[in-house]
Amino acid sequence: QVQLVESGGGLVQAGGSLRLSCAASGRTFSSYAMGWFRQAPGKERECVAAINWSGTITYYADSVKGRFTISRDNAKDTGYLQMNSLKPEDTAVYYCAAGLSTAQLAAGARIGDSWGQGTQVTVSS
Repeated sequence: QVQLVESGGGLVQAGGSLRLSCAASGRTFSSYAMGWFRQAPGKERECVAAINWSGTITYYADSVKGRFTISRDNAKDTGYLQMNSLKPEDTAVYYCAAGLSTAQLAAGARIGDSWGQGTQVTVSS
């Protein structure tokens, strides 16, 4: 099973940018699709972006489309989420996850029983 560790969160003003990283270890990272999820206080966790193993297929939630870009570097076993034009409603804990496909990740299906620590993103107005 692949282990994932998120980093790169922080406090940023509205309109700013952040780049999240997801470092993988364990089983071959490049075998899996990867997704970024977020959970805001009082809300359910949602998938905001996903990418297939080769980087040729991506998914974005409507709320982030045009502002967020997901990517991966299989040689470094690392995935990324570039977040631009951040809004206060993007405030959440962000998690990465592995899955069998972008479609499954978009539907909330992932590999593994537990989530990592996540990384906090706070956008001030």
